[in-house]
Amino acid sequence: MQLKQAVVVGAGTMGHGIAQVLCQAGHRTTLVDLNAEVLAAGQKKIEENLALGVKKGKVSEADRDAALARLATSTSTAVLSSAQLFVEAIPERMELKKQLFAEADRLMPEGSLLASNTSSLSITEIAAATKRPDRVVGLHFFNPVHIMKLLEIVRGPLTSGDTVDEAKELAGRLGKTAIVVNDAPGFATSRLGICLGNEAMRMLEEGVASAADIDQAMKLGYGHPMGPLALSDLVGLDVRCAISEGLFAELGTDGFRPPRLLKRLVKLGHLGRKSGRGFYVWENGEIVGENPAARRST
Repeated sequence: MQLKQAVVVGAGTMGHGIAQVLCQAGHRTTLVDLNAEVLAAGQKKIEENLALGVKKGKVSEADRDAALARLATSTSTAVLSSAQLFVEAIPERMELKKQLFAEADRLMPEGSLLASNTSSLSITEIAAATKRPDRVVGLHFFNPVHIMKLLEIVRGPLTSGDTVDEAKELAGRLGKTAIVVNDAPGFATSRLGICLGNEAMRMLEEGVASAADIDQAMKLGYGHPMGPLALSDLVGLDVRCAISEGLFAELGTDGFRPPRLLKRLVKLGHLGRKSGRGFYVWENGEIVGENPAARRST
C-alpha cells in the first residue's frame, strides 16, 4: 500500500492517539471530527503528548516538529477522497459505523484500506456496508495509543490476505506488535478483559476486598501493569458497560452480564478518569483515592 495520506475519523481518546502515531511514523494524517471543540481538544492532546515526550527525552524536538507538520484537521469527511488509509474511531454504535463506512467506500480511491478501531463490534457487519469487504479490517489499538505496543488485527471472513498483510506491515511501521484474530464477539482482548473486569467489579460489590487490593492482587500476583478496576476507569465505565452488554447479548454467558455496580456508577455519571470519579477518584489524571460510591450495593 502506497500510504501518502491517512484519515482518522473521531478525535476522542483513541482517534487522536491513532493520528499521533501515524504522524510520528512519517505519514501525512488528517484528524476529522464533526465537533470542532472535540477536534481542537484532540489536536491539543497530541501536542501535549509530543511535548511530554520531548521533556522525557523520548522524542527529539525535530521529530516532534516533523510529526506536527504532518498533522492536519478537518470537520469534513470529504478529505477521505484523497486517502489511502481510513481509520474509524467513533463511538461504539453499529449504525453510526456502518453509515461512516458506506460514506468512506463511496469517497475513497480503489485499493484503499478501510479500518475500524472497534473493540468489540462485528467487522463482518461493518464491512457489509461497503462494496469492498475484502479491504475492510479491524485495527484495534489500545489506550494510550502512543505507549501501548499491541495492535489487534481483526480479519472478517471476506477480508483478503493482502489486506491482512498490509495491516501487519502498518503495525510494524507504527512500532506495534500485531496479533491476528478472526472476527468473533469481543475478539481476543475485549473478550478476556471484560470477563476479568466484570468479576473484579462483582468482588468489589460483594465486599470481598477493596478496589485497591483487588487491583494490587492482579498487579503483583499476575504481573498485570494495571489492575482491572483502574483499567476500567481509564477506558471509561460507560464504554465498558456498553461492550459488556453487547457481549452478553451475543454470547449469553453470565461472565459478560454487566455488574449492578457498574450500571449504577454509569447512571451516577461516574465514568472513570474522564469524569473524575469511577472506582477511584482521579485528579490531574492520577488516582488520589477510592470512590465512596463504588462500594458494596445494598
